Amino acid sequence: MNMTMNIKTGSDLRSLVRSGKFNDQTAGQAPDFLQGNVVILPKEFASDFLQFCQNNPKPCPLIALSKPGESSLPELGENIDIRHDVPRYRIYHDGVLQEEVSDIETLWSDDLVTFVLGCSFTFEEALIRNGFSVRHIENKQNVPMFKCGIQTIKSGIFNGPLVVTMRPYKASDIPAVFDICAHYPHAHGTPVFWGNPADIGIDDLQKPDYGDPVFVAEDEVPVFWACGVTPQAAIERAKPRLCITHAPGHMLVTDVHSSKGIPPITGMQNFVENT
Repeated sequence: MNMTMNIKTGSDLRSLVRSGKFNDQTAGQAPDFLQGNVVILPKEFASDFLQFCQNNPKPCPLIALSKPGESSLPELGENIDIRHDVPRYRIYHDGVLQEEVSDIETLWSDDLVTFVLGCSFTFEEALIRNGFSVRHIENKQNVPMFKCGIQTIKSGIFNGPLVVTMRPYKASDIPAVFDICAHYPHAHGTPVFWGNPADIGIDDLQKPDYGDPVFVAEDEVPVFWACGVTPQAAIERAKPRLCITHAPGHMLVTDVHSSKGIPPITGMQNFVENT
C-alpha cells in the first residue's frame, strides 16, 4: 500500500503500522520526531555488533539498545513494540536476504537483542525548515543509497563497505547544509563527502544499491552522508544465523523530539558482560 498521507507523530504512525494501514517508506512522515534504523540479532552476535557501532559512529549512531528478549524500547516511546512497529522488516539467514515482512512476532525469541541507530530522515526536516529542499521527499521517493569504496572498521565478524545516502545541492549551499546537519550527530551528522561520486567508488548515481534514483541538475553537487543501512552490507559478509533489519527507508519512528539530545544508553557495560 502506497501511502501519501502526512502523519503527524511517531505514535500515530506506529498505530497505523500495527493496524496494517501503513507499510510505506517513512521519509517526511512524523516531522520533528526521531527516526531509527533497526538491527535485531541473537545475543551471541550482539557484543561484536555493539563494537561495530562504537567503531563506526557516523553510519551507526546508537540511540537505543534492548536487553535480550525485550521487545519494548521505553527510552524511545512508551508503547513501542519492535515486533510490530516497523513498516517493513528484512529477514536474513546466514547473511542472505530471505524475505520482507510486515510483522516479526512469529520470529521473536528470548535471545534477540534490538539495536536502534539514528537516521538521516531526522535532519531532513531541519533542512526543509531552513529552506533547503530534499529531492526524494519532493518526488515522494525513497532516498538513494549506495555502497561506496570507503570501508568500515572491522569489529569481530562485522565489516564491509560504508553505505551512503545522496542529496543534491548547489555548491554555494553546502556550507549551510553542513552546519545544519552538524546539530544532529545522533542522525549521522555532517556529510562524509561531496563532489565526483567516482572518487568514492560510485559509478552511476542512477543505479543506487537501495532506494530510488533522483535527478541531479547541472548546477548541483551530489552530497553524501553515512547511512544506517551500512549494517545490512556488513551482515551480508558476517553471515549470522539470523538477523532482522528494517527495509531500507522503512524506519522505526519514535516519540523522541528530534531537536532534543538522546539520553545516555544505560546499562551498556552490564549488557556487554552478559551477552
